[in-house]
Amino acid sequence: MESLLPTLLLYLTLGAFAGIMAGLLGVGGGLIIVPVLAWIFHHQQVNDAVIMHLAIGTSLATIVVTSISSVRAHHQRGAVLWRVFWRLTPGIIIGAWIGAAIADLLPSAVLSKVFAVFVLTVAAQMGFGAKPAPHRESPGAIGMAVAGGVIGAVSAIVGIGGGSLTVPFLTWCNTAMRQAVATSAACGLPIALAGALGFMVTGLNAASLPPWSLGYVYGPALLGITVTSMLSAPLGARWAHTLPTEILKKVFAVFLAVVGARMLLSG
Repeated sequence: MESLLPTLLLYLTLGAFAGIMAGLLGVGGGLIIVPVLAWIFHHQQVNDAVIMHLAIGTSLATIVVTSISSVRAHHQRGAVLWRVFWRLTPGIIIGAWIGAAIADLLPSAVLSKVFAVFVLTVAAQMGFGAKPAPHRESPGAIGMAVAGGVIGAVSAIVGIGGGSLTVPFLTWCNTAMRQAVATSAACGLPIALAGALGFMVTGLNAASLPPWSLGYVYGPALLGITVTSMLSAPLGARWAHTLPTEILKKVFAVFLAVVGARMLLSG
């Protein structure tokens, strides 16, 4: 491992960028954090066998911290549908644990390809502005539990807060966009909490982890990213009212497409 100070500066910079993008475009930080962390870990000479697991677990842990302020802000505006949140949460928690267990069984190279395919899907959705047409009311208890399970499992496997899954699902269920975004933000907390705990537990006995790791969560990266992302997200939110966000979304979609393609074709 290299000296910690230069890489800590990288983590601080990554957190600032992820926070600004989250505030500006409403995208989950995990889409940025996971691939950049994987790149940093590679240059830190972290064992290739645990790079993606460490990047995903650490990403989920950062979302635990950053989502708290987001949930508070949405709740103060009365936009969170707490009844929907509580119906999704049991499935989310179980799904996130299952997702962490599945990720632990997958080689790092396979996890990289899975993440790449997911990123390319999100890039296409953002680039073409694809939105599901409102179709029906929310399903019953079993349907909501299954939906929460799928959202939690996929989110944990790729290290995101689930907004790119939860918002389309709630929109499909005839939820207004403002409430769908707010409720999705609330759902990001149990996704990240359960997923991060799952990655901590499954990684406790993993070989070749760097110092200062708790399972598949790397402490210095968690600290650096959360400090600056929490400070920069409000700045991005302010810029959202003055900058051409629709154009920026298209540019960011191209960025995600390049990241996804490189990860898919590498190795």
